[in-house]
Amino acid sequence: MDKLFIANLLYVAAAVLFILGLKKLSHPKTARNGNALASVGMLIAIVATLAFYGEIDYKLIILGMIIGSIIGALFAIKIEMTQMPQMVALFNGFGGGASALVAAAEFYSRTGAGETTTFLISTIALSVFVGTLTLTGSLIAFAKLQGLISGQPIVFKGQQVFNAIMAIAMVAFAVGMVLVPVNIYMYFLGVVILAAVLGVTLTIPIGGADMPVVISLLNSYSGVAAAATGFVLMNNGLIIAGSLVGASGLILTMIMCKGMNRSLANVIFGAVGLVQEDASGGAQQQMNIKSYSTEEAAMILDAAEKIIVVPGYGLAVAQAQHAVREVADFLEGQGKKVLYAIHPVAGRMPGHMNVLLAEANIPYEQLKDLDEINPEFEDCDVAIVLGANDVVNPAARHDKSSPIYGMPILDVDKSKTVLINKRTMNPGFAGIQNELFGFDNSIMVFGDAKQMLQQLLKDLKDL
Repeated sequence: MDKLFIANLLYVAAAVLFILGLKKLSHPKTARNGNALASVGMLIAIVATLAFYGEIDYKLIILGMIIGSIIGALFAIKIEMTQMPQMVALFNGFGGGASALVAAAEFYSRTGAGETTTFLISTIALSVFVGTLTLTGSLIAFAKLQGLISGQPIVFKGQQVFNAIMAIAMVAFAVGMVLVPVNIYMYFLGVVILAAVLGVTLTIPIGGADMPVVISLLNSYSGVAAAATGFVLMNNGLIIAGSLVGASGLILTMIMCKGMNRSLANVIFGAVGLVQEDASGGAQQQMNIKSYSTEEAAMILDAAEKIIVVPGYGLAVAQAQHAVREVADFLEGQGKKVLYAIHPVAGRMPGHMNVLLAEANIPYEQLKDLDEINPEFEDCDVAIVLGANDVVNPAARHDKSSPIYGMPILDVDKSKTVLINKRTMNPGFAGIQNELFGFDNSIMVFGDAKQMLQQLLKDLKDL
């Protein structure tokens, strides 16, 4: 039987496992099994490639596996859950960079051998462009999330015009690679440099509030780069895997945009998140902030029957997922009903809150999506908001001047009491103050979420 035929059969089997894995990743209960299925599929694809494609230096393959395994193990052990968004952004960049490097290697080896077909050069240009853009864009996203550079949008005059000129120039260089082989190496370097710069200039104006969308979009880019590299190598397994990653990442991106009621173009070019000093300052002065102690909050919870917890990035930063579960377990032991409201863009990456709460072994049945949980707030006694800001801001419903206007929010303000935990009164990622803080039914308990919840549990037990 032909080796290529066997390899393609194995790629089909791998593709089936990839698709089943993606399907299972759509629900927390089956996500672990889905990840295992996709991993087996990737193992099959790798074995098929190594066994049936050309002469391979297995010493380099083994060396690469050892180095990669060590790095992966270190990431898995050292990276905390609060740093998971940064790691995902970085891994997206690694994926794009790997695709660009493979395409670049093929470019120099095959053009050196005189192979300059239109299809080959076009796919190389696409792979290098998308892969390099993904790499630099992901590095900027990582730096923003890690606090190495400002999480606020970074803008300059004529930014969009500059980006447009860069994009046009890059397309011109890519066309030059195909039509003017004499200067092909110069044009190739031009594509690489322009793509690298464009990745930076497209990502710096995106604020922290939009990071979940950016991470998802960069993930899609890495898949597109891999698929393009698959066409360069004429490897069906890489084409399939890259296409699945690209498509699923784009679908998730659109879901996230729908969750914010904004277009993808607005996310990329809107620079949402610039601090509105006048507006936020004025709003804060007009609000009647009621600061409560944990002891007073405990008395309110003691009288409640139905409680909804709203986790946000503040909970992740404080690593308070276990503390909130302990409080919830105590309340449930008192016969109270406890639910968790999950906004699709809460946190800094898609599914961030689900991952955190799952780590604390909170039952999946208690995690409710926005559409499912919003009707529950009307008969909720206490909504506990832990570090969430923009996703619970009522301004999204009525203030047309607000950058989050029209974004679906969690209707916590409809609860009888809203218990809000924040470190300070600083605005959220969207750069605006939350009018919820001054509502008559809102009370503030300031401090680190983990410490506050631990003290709250002590006070509940003392009642």
